[in-house]
Amino acid sequence: MELEVRHLRALCAIADTGSLHKAARQLGMSQPSLTTQLRRIEQEIGGQLFARERTGCRPTPLGRVALSRARPLVSEMRALVNETKAAAARASEGPQLRIGSTASRAIPGWLRRLRLRLPGTETSLQMDVSANALLRMVAGGQLDVAFVHEVEGSPLRMPEGLRRRVLVDREPQFVFLAADHPAAAQPVVRLTDLAADRWMVDPTVDGEWDGLLRVLRAAGLNPRVLHGDYLTASSLVATGEVVTVCQPTSHARPDMAVRPLHGDPLGVRLLVAARTEGELDAVYEDLEASYWEAARQAPAYGEWLEGRAKAA
Repeated sequence: MELEVRHLRALCAIADTGSLHKAARQLGMSQPSLTTQLRRIEQEIGGQLFARERTGCRPTPLGRVALSRARPLVSEMRALVNETKAAAARASEGPQLRIGSTASRAIPGWLRRLRLRLPGTETSLQMDVSANALLRMVAGGQLDVAFVHEVEGSPLRMPEGLRRRVLVDREPQFVFLAADHPAAAQPVVRLTDLAADRWMVDPTVDGEWDGLLRVLRAAGLNPRVLHGDYLTASSLVATGEVVTVCQPTSHARPDMAVRPLHGDPLGVRLLVAARTEGELDAVYEDLEASYWEAARQAPAYGEWLEGRAKAA
């Protein structure tokens, strides 16, 4: 028997699930069929790849060697199929640009610039709170480019083969608080000014909760924390129920204030990623112009940038 990609995919499924039953269900086949296939694979390789235990299947030393080679091959084959399908779709439907992004006020200006500069290109946008999910989609050929943020101290899992470009090496994160909050009377807020407040954070945003927790603990704080999306957070901030971290490009409202944090304890890095340098070149300048346009339109961020420029 000659090993094929489907055999390697089966080995990866068994290792990932730790169970022949679960792997078979994932692969859409019966457990007896998978067991027979595994036995044939082991006969071809010449040794046992998994130890069958009461708690499931565990790779043997030989199995770990096989998996170390099988995983990248399976990944490459998946990427090949996805990219080929995407190329075929683009060829039949005309030029397309598929953008993925985490939340950013730069997006409207970015799309506007791309539409003006590439009038014959169909541009689509997919938003996701998970930067890692968007990067995987770029690597898999489902997106052409992704604009994401990487929370300081929580590195993103960058798939192999992606090209990336840094838009902003360190963007400070500000705080949203009620307009009548005592700390809002100051141009800069100290974390200790918020010691009695509840915070709200979206735990589905990669690195967000870990980053905030590190900052609060470094300040000697252990506040009550609520989990929720940032649309809900905005509503609760306005009524004084919580405070929350926000991007510096966020706009204040009559019932909500945006303030920088003293010492800029929490930052993110803004990245744009694609499979090729050419794809990065096609979008980067428009994104850069749109980001700084959004920055200039945000009073709190504009003042912060002006202060940094004077200090430099």
